[in-house]
Amino acid sequence: MRRTLFEQDHEDFRLLVRDYLAREVLPVYEDWRRAGLVPRGLFTALGKLGIIGTAVPEEYGGGGQDDYRFNVVIQEECARAGVTLGGLRTHLDVVVPYFTGLANAEQRARWFPGLASGELYTAIAMSEPGTGSDLAGVTTRAVRDSGGTPASEGVAGGGDHYTLTGAKTFITGGHHADLVIVVARTATDPDDRRAGLSLLVVEKGMPGFTVGRRLEKIGLTVQDTVELSFDEVRVPVANLLGEEGAAFTHLGRNLAQERLAIAVGAVAQTRAAIDLTIAYVRDRTVFGKPVAHFQNTKFELAAMATESEAAQTLLDAAVTALVAGDLSPADAARTKLFCTETQGRVVDRCLQLHGGYGYILESPIARLYADARVTRIYGGTSEVLKTIISKSLGL
Repeated sequence: MRRTLFEQDHEDFRLLVRDYLAREVLPVYEDWRRAGLVPRGLFTALGKLGIIGTAVPEEYGGGGQDDYRFNVVIQEECARAGVTLGGLRTHLDVVVPYFTGLANAEQRARWFPGLASGELYTAIAMSEPGTGSDLAGVTTRAVRDSGGTPASEGVAGGGDHYTLTGAKTFITGGHHADLVIVVARTATDPDDRRAGLSLLVVEKGMPGFTVGRRLEKIGLTVQDTVELSFDEVRVPVANLLGEEGAAFTHLGRNLAQERLAIAVGAVAQTRAAIDLTIAYVRDRTVFGKPVAHFQNTKFELAAMATESEAAQTLLDAAVTALVAGDLSPADAARTKLFCTETQGRVVDRCLQLHGGYGYILESPIARLYADARVTRIYGGTSEVLKTIISKSLGL
């Protein structure tokens, strides 16, 4: 079906991204895969081209176009090229919106130019070793102490700071991150576990802040996922993002886009898997005939193409609603659930049509298969999403 989601600016941006990937990423992507990490310079290069600063206001060097469709284009072009740009999706789709939505004037002046140029790369630290989807169970603590450090050392308010202690895990982009938004408990309310959580921006190099090991994953091998620890890290009160104690509300406002972003990648990778499979079955010969000749192959691909089209239509409607400010949490949950479950089914069937070659890691379909599994887990598991949807039905 003909898509009507994009305008000419988005298509021009698509060509810019596609050209960059072909020239600068594809020739070295295997090196990145072997290293298990993208180079830090990738983000400054994307910043120079204006690819990652679109949502930052123009007065800070950004594009001044807070239009999520540009982020969609980046994900679609990465899937088309068969590459992953580390934790860029998390930086753009999940973390930057917290800065653009919550930063005060002083913070904007301090951080936004770097966000626009790619000199500042971000991550968000929510999950803990004992806390996944249940954010109300966060135990990382930040205790406010308003004395000790003079303002001349760069701490606003004459020395006001938090002392941050705790650990986080499964942090995407944490290896390279210059700024990490940390969800920490600044107060305890025995009657409301969701109260008393705040967002603190921890900067690379702060004493006591340690980036731990990179976790080896089944897929997404160039997307760094790390453990972080905070041992009495002194965080200036000036680095409080949004209101103290209001983190749960702040996080809830951006969850719809976070979940939608995962759905965008799921659908783009589903389409890429189908395209790869069509090309493969046309070339691969079995019993003297192309695999595409057999009725089962035709029927399988016809069914998969139909599922993919349905997912794309639902996704485009959700993106349109998000851009208009009308995407509800339940609709975001429906979209992520349907698109990621579709991805899992379709990519599995595509691998089956590749036969033994599909199980070899050098095969692009094998990498898509491994990458697909996590989309039903992060950003809210399928089970959590069903709970949200059922509540919207009054159940």
